[in-house]
Amino acid sequence: MKVKKLWFDGEKIFILTDDGRELWQSLLWYPRLLNASPEQRQNYEIDNSGIRWEDVDEDMSLDSFLYDDPEPVGVARIFRKHPELNVSAIARRLGMKQSLLAAYISGNKKPSKEREKEIINVVKQVGQELIEA
Repeated sequence: MKVKKLWFDGEKIFILTDDGRELWQSLLWYPRLLNASPEQRQNYEIDNSGIRWEDVDEDMSLDSFLYDDPEPVGVARIFRKHPELNVSAIARRLGMKQSLLAAYISGNKKPSKEREKEIINVVKQVGQELIEA
């Protein structure tokens, strides 16, 4: 796959391939690129395997545009949108290993609907405690 065009729109990055496909993925997977300036985002190099942004030390494989999950959802989305959340502290409140919660956040594992609801409820509880403080 070769990239003919690359552009950003909101929290997404898009590419147009040489075979006419328009592919995208969320910048929430790439926080350094999400927080980069427009100038930094435009300073990239493309090779046969990926895209490199030297200014922000970020690499993105071209294959990642073909993944099943172009953007984080559920628990992964909450923690990606709010990096100030302490994963270890939330895991302790849940009585869960930090590594398991981290796997849910990274997308390496998928929580059951019940587990996802439990995690979201604890995050909401922390938010409510902050409001009441």
